[in-house]
Amino acid sequence: MNAKKLISLILAVVMVMAVAVSTVACNKTEDENKTYTVGICQLVQHDALDAATKGFMDALKAELGDKVTFLNENASGEAQVCNTIVETFVNKKVDLIMANATPALQAASKVENIPVLGTSITEYGVALGIENFNGTVGANISGTSDLAPLDKQADMILELFPETKTVSILYCSAEANSKYQVEVVKAYLEGKGISVNECAFSDTNDVISVAQKAAESDVIYIPTDNKAADSAEAINNVIGDTPVIAGEEGICAGTGVATLTLSYYDLGVATGKMAAKILKGEADITKMPIEYVAAENLTKKYNAEKCAQLGIDTKALEEKGYVKIGG
Repeated sequence: MNAKKLISLILAVVMVMAVAVSTVACNKTEDENKTYTVGICQLVQHDALDAATKGFMDALKAELGDKVTFLNENASGEAQVCNTIVETFVNKKVDLIMANATPALQAASKVENIPVLGTSITEYGVALGIENFNGTVGANISGTSDLAPLDKQADMILELFPETKTVSILYCSAEANSKYQVEVVKAYLEGKGISVNECAFSDTNDVISVAQKAAESDVIYIPTDNKAADSAEAINNVIGDTPVIAGEEGICAGTGVATLTLSYYDLGVATGKMAAKILKGEADITKMPIEYVAAENLTKKYNAEKCAQLGIDTKALEEKGYVKIGG
């Protein structure tokens, strides 16, 4: 090879390397300057869902700082409004959708090209109509579950009210995940010899009459149910001295005696961390399994006001490991 060809080859190599370095530097700058818009669709305003949304936003801000902007929308308990909110997110080309509660997830599941993370979802297989669900949705959907051990919640009924003969399960028939919890708890209690009545209301218009019927039993069980949470005060006003065991803390604070609950704020944080990995390209949502709360992060809690009303010894509850709500 003569000197002229050698010089030409060296120059060509140098040019290729310069282009490569420039491309890497450009890509790095683009990554550093990239901003994200995240759409949040929350079904209804109540303590549990509010806490999950706050945890999600706090976690994502901690990871991305001012690079993330939130479009935070609330459907005011109307499932159809969730569809409208999600359509708006699609039109605005958000980078990710967080769906807070089952109807919000069901609306967002119709979107194909935007990552969707659910939170406050009890059972994804039921919510999305997936048979033999294996823990990973696939496609563009993943998220976190608020499912607490239903058998342990049912055991609380017998632990606190051992003379129980009849239990009414009060829930909204429009929520698929509530129906799932009803089936599990009903089968478990009937296996213990307890007579179980399903008391389903369709919306807030008939919750009072159905709650009054439920109050004819020895104990009421209310699963994690967004309509019930939204109607907790109304339920409390009509059930008299019939004790309630609740599926989550917000319902328990409104009308319950006790619950086995998780921190919805922490649930939101876990969802936010998942979102950060997706947005930064560190994780593939199609391969991300649903995340569940570890058993050690569940807490037995009691409602001191309701216990006082029913004459329940709270010191005895604390000796059994129960913690006062808000205490």
